[in-house]
Parts: sequence; structure tokens; C-alpha cells
Amino acid sequence: MSITVKEIMSELTRVQLPDGSDIVGADMVRGVTVEGRDVRFVLEVPAEIGARMEPVRAAAEKLVSDMNGVDQCSVMMTAHNAPKEPPSLKIGGHPKPQDDRQPIAGVKSIIAIGSGKGGVGKSTVSSNLAVALARLGKKVGLLDADIHGPSQPRMMGVSKRPASPDGKSIIPLQAHGVTMMSLGLMLKEDEAVIWRGPMLMGALQQMLTQVEWGELDVLLIDLPPGTGDVQLTLSQKTDVTGSIIVSTPQDVALLDARKAINMFERMNVPILGMIENMSSYHCPQCGHEAHIFGHGGARDDAAKAGLAFLGEVPLELDIRIAGDGGTPIAATDSPHGAAYSAIAKQLIESGAV
Repeated sequence: MSITVKEIMSELTRVQLPDGSDIVGADMVRGVTVEGRDVRFVLEVPAEIGARMEPVRAAAEKLVSDMNGVDQCSVMMTAHNAPKEPPSLKIGGHPKPQDDRQPIAGVKSIIAIGSGKGGVGKSTVSSNLAVALARLGKKVGLLDADIHGPSQPRMMGVSKRPASPDGKSIIPLQAHGVTMMSLGLMLKEDEAVIWRGPMLMGALQQMLTQVEWGELDVLLIDLPPGTGDVQLTLSQKTDVTGSIIVSTPQDVALLDARKAINMFERMNVPILGMIENMSSYHCPQCGHEAHIFGHGGARDDAAKAGLAFLGEVPLELDIRIAGDGGTPIAATDSPHGAAYSAIAKQLIESGAV
């Protein structure tokens, strides 16, 4: 019989804090998951004592690792700041850019790929662009920062859990010439991540700084939709070289794409350009070209905003099938991968990569 979350929580009451309380009673244990004989959870601690909590984290990890029925335990630690007063919801009271943005060791360029709206194919563009750059001879990393809906493990065809030899650093996986990491590799495919803002930000920081990325020409970051915690944390804490906005041509997607553009501008992150996804559809039977979502909207918006237009990607069944099958179309010799190759060449020629 596999170990239960209740048994784990009971055992963790033995892990004491400096003030004599325990980590369970202090409500610090989050997201306990049991997969076979492997256990994972997060230790969420106040920021002011975070630096002193590593021995507590290590003790909790060892305690659970030594339990009957457990082969391996992994504990991530994240810190949060307790607000001194209720947050202001007044317009204009949003977080401002900070001056403590840090590079990632060994990574020459960091490019965030955002959309503003979900469902526009941003993750498909991210995986194919990563593979296209790798095929052009670049050392490429891909970070799936869509923490609530990680899809890169499926699209890149990887499912193995990353190793952590010392319990601190994480060894990323390799697929199609790309070094990649996703929180989805640490969870079951259908397991929801039910985390609050501080935990999201902590997980992102750990994937950026504790993953052994090695020497990379570029790290592509597949962002979640919207302009929330993940985008703010990345923009404020990481030295992002530039961003790419993905949108379909229709107005409802472009409205949200403009919000993503505005966010990056306010956070002082350069915008490298826009990509129009699902730009046109060619009937495989008769060859007729149809514009299901409209056509040219992203190109027009890029021109109005004074941004580069990086290219159009068609709506093609083969692209979807390739992504679902774990081999991005850009990793094959299919002509449908040409659009991604053309965008990759533009980024290289512009000096962004």
C-alpha cells in the first residue's frame, strides 16, 4: 500500500522551527503529492527568515525520505513577503520595474514568448522556434513557464523526471537538440497545480536559477497567457533580452496582444516583434486558401506600434499532429516547418540570438 498524504503530514509535525512550533502547525507545507514511492511538496516560508530555513527544508526532506514506502522525497522552498497593509487596488498601483534584474549564468540571450490571450498557439510557436534555432546551429534552451498549464513535455516528447543529484540543482532534459525544463515534468500529466502567487513566483525563480542550463546562445521562455505574476516576476527579476508577441489575426486576440505589448513596455523589456499564428488555411483536398481567423491583423498592429513583424505561421493539421505526437514540425523536413525556420533566421540576423 502506498503512503498517504495524511501519514506524511503527521510525520512532518516532528520538524520544528526555531520558535518551537512545527512546520505543519505553522501552515508552511504546500502541495504534497505522492506518485508511487516518490513524494514532493513545497515549503512556503516568510521571506525574512528564508535564508535560515535551509536546514529545516533539508530535515523535512530527509524525514520523509526515511519513511517506509518512500524511495525519494523532493522539497522545494519558496518565500513570501507578508504585506504590512492591505494591497492597494487603485489603478496605477501596480509593481514597478526594479534594478535587481539578474542574468542566468552561461545564457547569452533570454527571450520571453507571450500572447496576452490563451489558445493562440504560443506554446506551439515556442517549441518549434526552439527546434528551428537548434537546427540552425544555436545552443537553445526552452523553459515552460506556463505553470498552471504546462504543455511542453507533450510537445517536445519528453516525460522523464529531471534528476537532482545534490537535492538543490536540477538537471534539465534534452529533446530535438534543445535543453528543456517544465514543471510538468515534475507532475502527473493530468495533475492540477493549485498554487498561490508566491508559490508560482518561487517555482519560476527556482527553474531559472537552479536548473543547470549550461552554455546557451538563447533561452526561450514560454509564458502563460495574460499579464500576471509569472510575467511580472520574470520581467522584474531576470535580465530578459527581449520578448516576442504571438497572436492570431482576429480582433479579440489582438486586443489582448496589445495588453501584453503594453506590459512589456512598462516593464522596460524590449519587444523583438510579433508573430501571426493560424494566419491562413490551405485545404488539403483542393488547395483553396481560407482565412478562418482573418488575415494580416498582427502585421497591421506591429506596423502601428512600430514593431518588427517576424512572420506568419499557417493553420495546418500537420503542425498540430506533430506537436501532439512529441515531434515539433520544425524538427522534420516537412515544408510546414519553413515558417519557423524563417523566423529563426530573422532573429539570428537581427542579433537577438
